[in-house]
Amino acid sequence: MLFRSKSKIPLMRKSSKSIKTLISVFLVLVFTLNPALADNPQPRKIYSGWLPYYSMKTSLPAALNNIDLMREIMPFWYTLKYNGNKVSITDLYTPANPSVPITQPLSSLKSAGLLIIPTITDGTDKLVLANLISTDTGRSTAVDAIVNLVSQNNFDGIDLDFENFAFVDGNTTWDKTKPNWILFVQLLSSKLHEIGKLLSITSPYALDPASGKKGYYVYAWAEIAPVIDRLRIMTYDYSVANPGPIGPITWTENTVKYATSIMPASKVFVGLAGYGRDWVVKVDGICPVDVAKTITPSAKAATFIMSNAATLAAGYGATITYNDAFQEATFTYQKTYNGNTATGLATTCTATRTAWYQDARAYQARAQLIAKYRLGGLVAWTIGFEDQQAMTNIRNLALTIAPDQVISTLSSDLATFKYGQPITLSGLFTLADKSPVPALPVHLEVKRADESSWRELSAFQTGVDGKLSVQLYLGQNQSVRLRSDGSWERLEGVSNQQDVNVIPQIKIASPSRVLANSKFAITGTVNPGKQIPVTLERFDGKWKSVGTTNTDINGGYSFDVTAAREPFIKLRVTANGGSSAAVTISVL
Repeated sequence: MLFRSKSKIPLMRKSSKSIKTLISVFLVLVFTLNPALADNPQPRKIYSGWLPYYSMKTSLPAALNNIDLMREIMPFWYTLKYNGNKVSITDLYTPANPSVPITQPLSSLKSAGLLIIPTITDGTDKLVLANLISTDTGRSTAVDAIVNLVSQNNFDGIDLDFENFAFVDGNTTWDKTKPNWILFVQLLSSKLHEIGKLLSITSPYALDPASGKKGYYVYAWAEIAPVIDRLRIMTYDYSVANPGPIGPITWTENTVKYATSIMPASKVFVGLAGYGRDWVVKVDGICPVDVAKTITPSAKAATFIMSNAATLAAGYGATITYNDAFQEATFTYQKTYNGNTATGLATTCTATRTAWYQDARAYQARAQLIAKYRLGGLVAWTIGFEDQQAMTNIRNLALTIAPDQVISTLSSDLATFKYGQPITLSGLFTLADKSPVPALPVHLEVKRADESSWRELSAFQTGVDGKLSVQLYLGQNQSVRLRSDGSWERLEGVSNQQDVNVIPQIKIASPSRVLANSKFAITGTVNPGKQIPVTLERFDGKWKSVGTTNTDINGGYSFDVTAAREPFIKLRVTANGGSSAAVTISVL
């Protein structure tokens, strides 16, 4: 990810020696250290981000200390490789953290209640992945490798951060790659959803094509929108070659507007930059030979961690200003370099440098987009690079966002059914923008006509599409509904009521032959039939009632019948609901 790529330009590599200790300490202390976790109300969970394999010492504690704001996290631990014969998913975490098994941070994150959606980057060379997904076989091979990673590790989904399409392959290839990318995402989504897993896509920005500024259209947002569960937008790296804002607020908002016009807003996540850039804009004097290539206005910008920005500025006596138009912070300073020329002569130069970064105020401004557009949330590159005030600002805003309205519907394949016959109930839980609510605990409740309150029959969980399907056996007439619990994030969702009617099952027993003018018994049972009226009818050109009785506590009944002089007697027993059972008896 830019800087330009998360996978290729790590900002800082941290030692893993202390990770094991940090895991245990933070799991014990996080609820004590973070007072927001103990106080009510809780903030909306609007924050997520990446957990790089090379910064675990910083990023893991930051994640655990802010779980009141988080429902999911993206371990940045995997890259896709292809050698021409085999697709493989390479684990980047283990070589970087040999003393801390990968299971330990995973266990910590799961224990904290977070969904684990690891990121896979494109670790191939130019056009390799684009060519791989250009065939049915290649797409299937890549999809199988990704799905196996998810299923074998019981991850909650996967996040694709395939940036080579944008930054390596070249835009002349996009028209060819785009349709293949769409097919690939569709296939991957289908396979993941079959096993109840989520698909997240990380992408550089795109803009409404109608504006004439398409952005990185190779990622085909409009086409993949129906099948993905998350779109994490890299709303940063606006300025790379030349000094300027990391991701100006107007540009960010325009990107959000386009994304929410083609997909549910709850799928859209806005990127936050945990880093800043520092450019050389002017050089006075002749720089020493050891820095001459880097201390020049044409050189690549240096990067710094957002939380270190104030210290950097203070160290050079610079004044930080906040640009209201871009909603970002900036400062300019001078730095002198002393040394020798290539020929050994003493020399000095002074570089004027300009830095831009997103400070706590900038974080708040982008968090406000979450409330304004009802977005899925923020996504930070990288968790742990932010300062405490930034998290405080996000938390304070998250406390002001009202819970989402959950809309639930219930339908059944049968409104009336025979006793012992199963019915299938289908439920759908969405937000107001029609986006599904996955992994939502749902209660199946029933109520008889003589009951004043609902009773829970069972509990289920929605799939990634917000749906659930339940096969149910009911022994009596009932009203049925689905209900999801209310929380800070979501209001209680109660479905429409379905009234289901059970047709009683009647069993009848009688002799096959009787003597004329003799008495005999018609017996049987009704299910469900506890103490309900049943009627005995005799066919004489039409059915005529000859008697009524009530079933006993077990649904049993009995009638006494006298045979007339006729070849046969045709009788039936009926119960409420219109069900019946008939018998024909020969008369001797």
